[in-house]
Amino acid sequence: MIIRIVKLQFQPDKTAEFLTFFQSIKEVVNGFEGCLGMQLLQDAKHPNIIMTYSHWIDEDALENYRLSEAFGGIWPTIKPWFEAKPEAWTMHPYFDGFSLK
Repeated sequence: MIIRIVKLQFQPDKTAEFLTFFQSIKEVVNGFEGCLGMQLLQDAKHPNIIMTYSHWIDEDALENYRLSEAFGGIWPTIKPWFEAKPEAWTMHPYFDGFSLK
């Protein structure tokens, strides 16, 4: 399993537009083959900073999503709304305290 974290910094006047758009695509991403689940997180002090946090079976599953028609329809829509270049990290889990609760 891998964890993918993507930081998206939107133009402040585009943040609400992104959140509305996300409502229409969240199940497409979350239900994509190989995706084990995802969260959308909004910074408490800088609401135009949004992060996606997703779990994938492996890097091949993530790459299949990135090459998919679904991603091809999402990314061009939101890309013009960015205030800064997105940042992304692909991580291997080391410790999961959430599963212990």
